Amino acid sequence: MPDTVRTERRAGMPQLVLLLAGSCLSVLGAVLIAPVLPQMTDHFADVPGADVLVPIVLTVPALIIGLTAPFAGLIADAVDRKRVLILAMIGYTLFGTAPLHLDSLGAIIGSRVLVGLCEAAIMTCCTTLIADYWSGPRRSRYLGLQTLLASVSATVFLGVGGALGSSGWRTPFWLYTVAALLAVPMYLLIWQPARTAPGERLPPLPWRRLRVPCLVTLAGGVVFYALIVELSFVLDEAGVTATATIGALSALMSLATAIAAGSFARLSGRTPRALLPVAFGSSAAGFLIIWASGGAIPVITAGAVLTGAGTGLLLPVLLTWATNGLSFAERGRGTGLWTGTLFIGEFLSPVLIMGLSGAFGGLRPALGVLGVATAVLAVAMPAIVPRSAAPLNVTHD
Repeated sequence: MPDTVRTERRAGMPQLVLLLAGSCLSVLGAVLIAPVLPQMTDHFADVPGADVLVPIVLTVPALIIGLTAPFAGLIADAVDRKRVLILAMIGYTLFGTAPLHLDSLGAIIGSRVLVGLCEAAIMTCCTTLIADYWSGPRRSRYLGLQTLLASVSATVFLGVGGALGSSGWRTPFWLYTVAALLAVPMYLLIWQPARTAPGERLPPLPWRRLRVPCLVTLAGGVVFYALIVELSFVLDEAGVTATATIGALSALMSLATAIAAGSFARLSGRTPRALLPVAFGSSAAGFLIIWASGGAIPVITAGAVLTGAGTGLLLPVLLTWATNGLSFAERGRGTGLWTGTLFIGEFLSPVLIMGLSGAFGGLRPALGVLGVATAVLAVAMPAIVPRSAAPLNVTHD
């Protein structure tokens, strides 16, 4: 279905910068407070179950994004992308800074649930607007850039969270005010590129075409998040206890992810049938190298870099594959569905690895099993991805 109503305005660098910055907010929510979790656990030590509840403060937004992003996409299609985005940015600041004033751990977890709702809307609307404003190779380049900046910002936010945490566990929550600051130029410079006519019903989503990309993305979320969460534990088991060293080695993996994501624009003339085996295959090889490393730090680092490169290519391929063929009236819901499946995969990743660790006798064997499963997925991609899948820089707007 073609887009029916478009304005004559052309998006440029200001719109791109704002949408990319907004896309990084879900990363901020995922990693910013990780360094202060031990301080929070100590602060709430008298709360029954604090050892379990405090980590939920970090992880619950990802679960909420996974569950609610499809509904955020529905609202964006039915109402107005810009309006939903601005309201979500303001809500992100209000709920994100709430722990500065809350003394109940239950209330803090509740505020994090609301942060997840806002993140779902922000992530869905920013990605949808990038696809609305640009098409063809430029869209592919900017979606790859979105993944690159998300990878780099994860490393930056971890460092900022650790630095701010030296002043107390509440201090990092002040950084959530950045969303309110971004909301002002967004209100002035972002626009709704088209609008559904009053009373017009939204067309049904092409579920059959989205089903395979979203199922592959669910698995991709597990693969993408595995080493982001587990690398520090692998290094700790290998005898690396200095946080600076762990941070530096994690930064190397993030750099590989960023470089691979940056290469997506040059590779986007290929089809997902060609690129997904490479992305999953590289990730699988990295997992298997870590499993076979015997605890040698250089070998673990090489495996992490290889996996980081694979996941850096993986996400923009999956996103572009899922959303390229959607019309304006379908794009918010399709992007929301893709975002939801990705974050559910990310949420399930540490749970799955924990189960595999218990079943196979440790973390590195668990990563080995994940590596085998990922290698099988890489080999199966040419059979899973339809032959009709178009090159990723071809759009149908």
